[in-house]
Amino acid sequence: MSGFVDEVQLNVRGGDGGAGCVAFRREGPVALGGPNGGDGGNGGDVWLVADRNVASLLAFRDHPHRRAVNGVHGKGKDQHGKRGEPLEVHVPEGTVAYDMYTGELLADLANHGDRWLAAHGGRGGRGNAKFWSNKRRAPSFAEQGEHGEERWLRLELKLMADVALVGFPNVGKSTLISVISAAKPKIANYPFTTLEPNLGVVRVDEDTDFVVADIPGLIEGASEGKGLGHQFLRHIERARVLCVMVDLAPVDGVGPREQETVLLRELGEYQPDLLERPRLTVGTKADMATEDWDGESISAITHQGVRELVGRLASLVHEARQEQPANEGIVIIRPQAEGARVERLGDHEFRLVGRQVERVVALNDITTPEAQAYIDHQLERLQVPKLLARAGAMDGDVVWIADFSFEYQQGK
Repeated sequence: MSGFVDEVQLNVRGGDGGAGCVAFRREGPVALGGPNGGDGGNGGDVWLVADRNVASLLAFRDHPHRRAVNGVHGKGKDQHGKRGEPLEVHVPEGTVAYDMYTGELLADLANHGDRWLAAHGGRGGRGNAKFWSNKRRAPSFAEQGEHGEERWLRLELKLMADVALVGFPNVGKSTLISVISAAKPKIANYPFTTLEPNLGVVRVDEDTDFVVADIPGLIEGASEGKGLGHQFLRHIERARVLCVMVDLAPVDGVGPREQETVLLRELGEYQPDLLERPRLTVGTKADMATEDWDGESISAITHQGVRELVGRLASLVHEARQEQPANEGIVIIRPQAEGARVERLGDHEFRLVGRQVERVVALNDITTPEAQAYIDHQLERLQVPKLLARAGAMDGDVVWIADFSFEYQQGK
């Protein structure tokens, strides 16, 4: 079974917030005591962290769930619950996160140490001590802990390499990378030997090195999903330099110029700006050549031209690094709508949406009259009755807030 996985689904969930406590002082001369219920701790957040020591997404294939620690409930005597520890989920450099259902880009973790907050922990509930006021001398309710945010992600890995070796199957990419680096890929004389990308570090001298990626062989139509190569085209996106390899001893009789034409067409159809990257084309298997070729050629077996090729690639990489700064991690932040807005679900059904209005219900105990009065006050403060009236709500219509529903009554 392959140890390299470059696309997975991941479920992340922040820890739930701890519930606030209802408690009263019972010692000393205070009549009836006063409220001293402590707050619940916040739930832990879930972070995705790019880590150069993680090679693939394999760890998530069979175990796709990651959940942070819950916050601890509050206690009497104003004892606040401990907050849940955040959870760091380490992923390879070059991991891109999308919303699994909408396909929306959420984060691009290109470099070691890039971090993205994937799921917020739930807020801890306030204890009844926080609800004391001159009008409410003995509050008998507290807030519940908020559930942690949960979402499904699709993670893709795009390899980080300076040079991508691009060519048809069995063109000699694996042999070349084994000669110029310490990588030891599987090599055999049949198509599709390489079923996963290989990375190798090419060290030219003490001050010069670069990373080369052996991308599994493409075939004509790869950009449309044919063959195996289409699974790996994404790994070419990060490369600064392209090395197009054409076979000078093809078994199918397709000449090197035609090979080059097909490969460049596939790259351009997949992502047009790939054709704007610095690149060179080199003929392989020069020791067995059966086709005419007036360009640069090498033999990974006899090492003919290999040193010169490495030198040219090193120069192109150096120039590209000067012109192109290191890939910057991109994090897309789309804050949840605050306040409240009304969505019509049907002729007699509405939904209130917004972080603040959803929290009013999520955090509060709706089973006691005192708590319900507090919820009504909070909804009034958010102008919910006016919003519903403006949206055309009538007496008896059903109004949803998250999983909670109630019948709308005008003037209440």
